[in-house]
Amino acid sequence: MEEALRQQSSSCIKVVLFGPESTGKTTLSKQLAHHYNTVWVREYAREYLQDKWNNERKTCEPKDLLPIAMGQMKMENDLAQKANEVLICDTDLLETKVYSEAYYTGSCDPTLEKYALENSYDLYFLTYIDVPWEKDDLRDKPHERKRMFDYFHNTLIKYDRPYVLLKGTREERLRTAIAQIEKLIATKNEL
Repeated sequence: MEEALRQQSSSCIKVVLFGPESTGKTTLSKQLAHHYNTVWVREYAREYLQDKWNNERKTCEPKDLLPIAMGQMKMENDLAQKANEVLICDTDLLETKVYSEAYYTGSCDPTLEKYALENSYDLYFLTYIDVPWEKDDLRDKPHERKRMFDYFHNTLIKYDRPYVLLKGTREERLRTAIAQIEKLIATKNEL
C-alpha cells in the first residue's frame, strides 16, 4: 500500500490547485493544462465518491480515504510521465489529509499523512472563496467556506509549502497562475 502512495520522481514542474470545495480548482486546472498544452490530474475523489453516491446513496466515509489517495497518486504518477514541462494537479494528498481532519474529528490515517507530507510540489495555488458556491451531489459545506479556507491556508503555512493565493475572476486567477508558472519555468531553465 505504501508504494501506491509514494510520488514517483519526474522532471516536470508540478503545481497543485488547493482549497475548499467549489473554489474553481477544476476550471483552472483545465485552463492551465490547455495553456501549457499538457496533461492535468483530475481529482480522483470526485469520480470515486460520485460512483459511491450513485450506487449506494452514501457519502465519504473514513474507509474511503486510502483508496481515494491511492487512486489519486496512481493518476498523478502515470500522468507525470506524459506531461511536457508542467503537470497540473487538481488536488494532492495534502488536500485529502485536510478533508480527513476536517470531517473525521481531526484524524488522518498515519500512512496517508506520511505521504501527504513527503510528496512534494513546486507550487500550490490556494483558491479563495470569492467565487459562487455551486451545489452538486458531493458538496456539502456552503456555510463553512471561510472556516475551510482558513484550514487549507493554515495547512500550507504549517507545513511550509510554497503557495500563491488566487483571488478574483477566472481571468485574473488564470493570469496570476500563468505568471507564477512562468517564473518556475524560467528558474528551472537557468539551472
